[in-house]
Amino acid sequence: MATNFVAKAQYTSTWNDKQCAVVLTYDDAIDVDLDNVIPALDSMKIKATFYLIGSSPVVAKRINEWRKAAKNGHELGNHALFHPCDGSLPGRSFISPDHDLSKYTVARAVDEIRINNVLLKAIDGKDRRTFAYPCGDLKIGNEYFYSQLRNDFAGARGVTAGMKQTTQINLDDINSYFITNESAEQMIDLVKKAMANHSLLVFLFHGVGGGHSINVSLDKHKKLLQFLKQNEKQIWIAPMVDVAERIRAVQAKTSIINR
Repeated sequence: MATNFVAKAQYTSTWNDKQCAVVLTYDDAIDVDLDNVIPALDSMKIKATFYLIGSSPVVAKRINEWRKAAKNGHELGNHALFHPCDGSLPGRSFISPDHDLSKYTVARAVDEIRINNVLLKAIDGKDRRTFAYPCGDLKIGNEYFYSQLRNDFAGARGVTAGMKQTTQINLDDINSYFITNESAEQMIDLVKKAMANHSLLVFLFHGVGGGHSINVSLDKHKKLLQFLKQNEKQIWIAPMVDVAERIRAVQAKTSIINR
């Protein structure tokens, strides 16, 4: 009985007095984020993270709308200035030579990401945010470029599927579930699993109701949001930056206790 009480105290203190945490993330700064996603989230008072590519025309043309979204509690995360990906990998013919990460130096990648942080701060006025790896690429050659950026961000979201509890989470490569037309039931089942395991669940969306070749329908997305809203007393639904900061604090405290 005492063991169960301690275990419950541990996960509830991490997840804002809830059973688990769910983070909704949306990549690439596309029109449907502003046209479809944010209105749906705002209608249910759910906050999320949007990973913006600084060079996206949707950032330049709709900057006031992004600023409003940030003011309303959504995170504007960093998805790099030009979204460079490793063009040397299989299936990467879509990568332009100018933005082929395999041809970057680490210094160039770090500089462009930091420039994007300056842009994002000019939009939302905030100093803390999270990063998302373009295409999930962690390295340039054999070097992890994010190792030079740890102090710039609360954490970095990757693309590897998985649910972990606080002490298991790697803030340099936070697991996420890449959604590509999964059913509403499949997405809701992931939430139920996170609740049962008291773990972190991160969704990675691109298009919602169109706008991207990687897409989930408006109806499926709505059903997921409805389930989250119906269970918000058990689920901490928050932007990635808030969750990452909480994880960092808990991990630091655990490390001190275990010394």
